[in-house]
Amino acid sequence: MKKIAVVILNWNGVQLLEQFLPSVVKYSSEADIYVADNASTDNSISFVEANFPIVKIVKNTGNYGFAKGYNDALQHIDTELYALVNSDIEVTENWLQPIIATFEKEPETAIIQPKILDFKNKEYFEYAGAAGGFIDKYGFPYCRGRIFDTIEKDNGQYNDACEISWASGACFFIRSKVYHELQGFDADFFAHQEEIDLCWRAKNKNHQIKYNPNSVVYHVGGATLQQGNPKKTFLNFRNSLLMLVKNLPKENFYSTLFIRLSLDGLAGIHFILQGKFAHCWAILKAHFAFYALFSKTYKKRAHFQSKRYYNTKNIVINYYINNGKVFVK
Repeated sequence: MKKIAVVILNWNGVQLLEQFLPSVVKYSSEADIYVADNASTDNSISFVEANFPIVKIVKNTGNYGFAKGYNDALQHIDTELYALVNSDIEVTENWLQPIIATFEKEPETAIIQPKILDFKNKEYFEYAGAAGGFIDKYGFPYCRGRIFDTIEKDNGQYNDACEISWASGACFFIRSKVYHELQGFDADFFAHQEEIDLCWRAKNKNHQIKYNPNSVVYHVGGATLQQGNPKKTFLNFRNSLLMLVKNLPKENFYSTLFIRLSLDGLAGIHFILQGKFAHCWAILKAHFAFYALFSKTYKKRAHFQSKRYYNTKNIVINYYINNGKVFVK
């Protein structure tokens, strides 16, 4: 058994495995490599078995999405460190060494994200994580290198290792004992923002989350669910509200949640003005789903919500009114 396991979640993604698994195998000699399969109906499993016998396969019994898919698979993988890697990630030479070294030197660091660049435009950061994630006071996630839909070019401006608020699930390193201590991802999320919720819960336990620019990967993004898909809008809006219910500090709970719900309403109006009626409907459905899950989610609140994670920045105002298109902590 090696110190780190690279685990790639797959569902009917044989074409992505054909394209991106070779780089993982080539540059991950330090790791055991797994494909965690969510009951694919294509030939994903036979392709891996025939072409990459070194890769181990964990078979889930259904398509459980990102959250439960990883939760179930990781029950069967015994290692010190998990590297949860999207199937549309191209890794680079020596991508694992800086991460392993940081974990060894910093016992208080529980989660690490590498630099994530755009596979289709490699001079730019990629939407899902960029150079490390933060969250504003109303639960809107943003990154060093990406605020809403504005993506920065990588000019070395984020080549400093630093503490961040959340690490992208596209390429997510975590100590296995911390993952299981936190009981993994919240399966109610299915997909999207479950990694932010997990990071928030890790912060509540006083774990540190780091960004390491010396490890670089390239992410296609939207390979399984395109950015403009209303289903993605639904999941993002619903899960962001669920995350706030679970993790907001008590004294900010009701006021922040009310304002966030109001801002979602403005987002719906914005979609209508753009003619994107399906996205407005997705927000409405997200709110109904949120209300249905409110009681269950509220019971998941921890005894302590860390204020360290609670950011007073309002990126909606900063972005749309103050023209704040570039990251400023």
